[in-house]
Amino acid sequence: MQTADTSNKTESVKDVIGDLTNHVTEFAETFYRLQVLNITKKATDVTANLLGGLVVAVLGVFVILFGGIALAWWLGDIVQNRAGGFLLVAGFFVIIGLVLVFSMKRIVFPKFRNMIIRKMYE
Repeated sequence: MQTADTSNKTESVKDVIGDLTNHVTEFAETFYRLQVLNITKKATDVTANLLGGLVVAVLGVFVILFGGIALAWWLGDIVQNRAGGFLLVAGFFVIIGLVLVFSMKRIVFPKFRNMIIRKMYE
């Protein structure tokens, strides 16, 4: 009679272990799928931000280009020398470029770094 009770308990333990193994397997698969979804969401967010930033950058380049040409033309009319107007605008852009180059480590890089870190943790 004891062997029947022992075999029933053994079968019960085997069933519980089998159920537990199935639950752990299902949990691991669900966790994996959730991580894949989270990574996919972050990747699409980063891609969308990069594409949006690229469009804004291209439009900004065109605005600066045509604005610079218009300013150079206008300054050329003021100084009575079209080439002089273009040289004045070129000098202005050189000054802005130098300011940006010298302030990259203190201003520009930290802003981009903070923006990227903020996007990663959203």
